[in-house]
Amino acid sequence: MEEPKLQLIIDEYLPLRDVVFNTLRQGILKGELKPGERLMEIHLANRLGVSRTPIREAIRMLELEGLVTMIPRKGAEVARISKLDLRDVLEVRRSLDSLAVSLACERITEEEKQMLSKTEEDFEKAVTTRDATTIAEADVKFHDVILKASKNGRLVQMVNNLAERVYRYRLEYIKDSRNHQRLIEEHRKIMEYIGAGDAENARNAIETHIDNQEKNIISQLEL
Repeated sequence: MEEPKLQLIIDEYLPLRDVVFNTLRQGILKGELKPGERLMEIHLANRLGVSRTPIREAIRMLELEGLVTMIPRKGAEVARISKLDLRDVLEVRRSLDSLAVSLACERITEEEKQMLSKTEEDFEKAVTTRDATTIAEADVKFHDVILKASKNGRLVQMVNNLAERVYRYRLEYIKDSRNHQRLIEEHRKIMEYIGAGDAENARNAIETHIDNQEKNIISQLEL
């Protein structure tokens, strides 16, 4: 069986270690490197055409992000998706997103309302592609407009610190096409409540949005 395509994400301004790190991280987030898959330095070095040193350094960095787990006597493997980690990450995301929509209801500008509407249109177009990565990236842009509209720099920083872990779960959720119409409907509700300045309903809508994601992924883990 042919291996999934894994190519270096070249950036001439970054050291090779960081280029390898970005490549492996995207490989994990997009599912090219599967949960539980062993990350063997020699094998990855050959696949990417680099030495073992930047591979080793990148794996250490991925371990710090929680995307790689070191297993005694086995080495590194792609971190598995666990119920505990899912719950922990989405509990934090639920609280931060709830605060973001509350603040956005008070502080969003007319220009940002238009941008939110545009990103939702783009999201709905992305859904028609049925490509999980395209849809996930459009979803990120929709939520980013809400976050920016909160006008709270510290909140933006906290959400960004969690972004990689959230993206992994977002992608798992979006891979199931049965969730796509629900996502569209939930986005529209959130956008409507923010536009009306209705903080209470906006919070309820975005919390339901996150809760549905958690329930769906847990049900997949239990299969």
